[in-house]
Amino acid sequence: MKSSATSRRGFLTVGAVAGAGLTLADLFKVRQARADQKNYAPIEAKAQSLIHIFLPGGIAHQDSFDPKPFAPLEYRGELGVVPTKIPGMQFSDTLPRTADIADRITVIRSMTHGEAAHERGTHNMFTGYKPSPALVFPSMGSVVSHEYGPRNNLPPYVCIPNQPNEFAGTGYLSSSFAPFSLGADPAAGGFQVRDLNLPGGVDDNRFGRRKTALEAVNDYFKKMEESDKLDAMDTFYERAYSLISSQAAREAFNIDAEPAELRDAYGRNEAGQRMLMARRLVAAGVRLVSLTYGGWDMHNGIAQGMRGSMPAFDQAFAMLITDLERQGLLDTTLVMVSSEFGRTPKINGTAGRDHWPKVFSVVLAGGGIKRGSIFGSSNAVASEPEDEPIEPQDLATTVYHQLGIVADKELMAPGDRPIEIVDGGQVRKGLLA
Repeated sequence: MKSSATSRRGFLTVGAVAGAGLTLADLFKVRQARADQKNYAPIEAKAQSLIHIFLPGGIAHQDSFDPKPFAPLEYRGELGVVPTKIPGMQFSDTLPRTADIADRITVIRSMTHGEAAHERGTHNMFTGYKPSPALVFPSMGSVVSHEYGPRNNLPPYVCIPNQPNEFAGTGYLSSSFAPFSLGADPAAGGFQVRDLNLPGGVDDNRFGRRKTALEAVNDYFKKMEESDKLDAMDTFYERAYSLISSQAAREAFNIDAEPAELRDAYGRNEAGQRMLMARRLVAAGVRLVSLTYGGWDMHNGIAQGMRGSMPAFDQAFAMLITDLERQGLLDTTLVMVSSEFGRTPKINGTAGRDHWPKVFSVVLAGGGIKRGSIFGSSNAVASEPEDEPIEPQDLATTVYHQLGIVADKELMAPGDRPIEIVDGGQVRKGLLA
């Protein structure tokens, strides 16, 4: 079977997904076998899409969404604060625009786990699981892809600009649920998504002839080998062709179609154009967009680092929330800003902060999330949760709940082992509208 599949794929390859070594056909595989041993009560989906903005490196909660202006200088740091639209609440003074839209977001100030290494903390936040040597767990995006599949001929799970880390992948699920990566930054001049355009010298007519030729090969293999997998592969190819041949699907990735003034409003930089692309994709039908911005592992000179990196994020994030609401998409689009952990309560000897997973902040908006709210709190020096601690499995379970996915549903891991999407998490109703 393996050699047959290779021959079929070798006959016509549309393109390889950037950075993953997958064809577009692979991208759209829909797994036939599901773990349906339990009867799961359906959940009404409040959110139709999710935009996950990941800030890699571990952003300092004290210097962003949870400042401590009354703590001693060695704890509060050099940055000031700015009032927000949430009465009595303040953000770092590097977030003035986000402060102005705080009445439309919820800030979790009591996020916590026990992993101080970047890789392990990242695993927690992308999967809702603690790392295990026995099993690689699927990312939230791959689970959403598995549960819902494509919409409007678009990939269900897209990464901007590329899959950010190994934990944003499929884990024990089939590689067919891997993200589609843009392969280039939308902020770059001459931006073009790999694999969406026909190769040089191949026009629509020639493309159609190739498709017809492949159908003939498919028929041949069907006669040679009767297999449900071969039947399924026809569906995989059809979905790949739909993306390549559909002008509407290709147009979803055309950021140049956005008005120049809107692109300016987001910011002509990595943060701005990535978030604008994310909004464009969810508007077109992509179910989950994961994007990264910046490097927040600031062991040295954190005040200068935050002043350098935060303004672009602040402008883009505030504009994203405003734009989603203006277009009537905020109620059905869940936006999450996360990082793998926070930073140490005290400033270190090189004017930075080190890794600190005991408490940090996450921001949520839209998709049935409460507006203008602070959930939980850290103590006076931001060293641990004061109340309402929330762990990665709780956050993941709550996000899945808003997307209409039962978090304790069992999927099948290798060896026909049933594994819950999330183990032990609780829906935190205090986050919900």
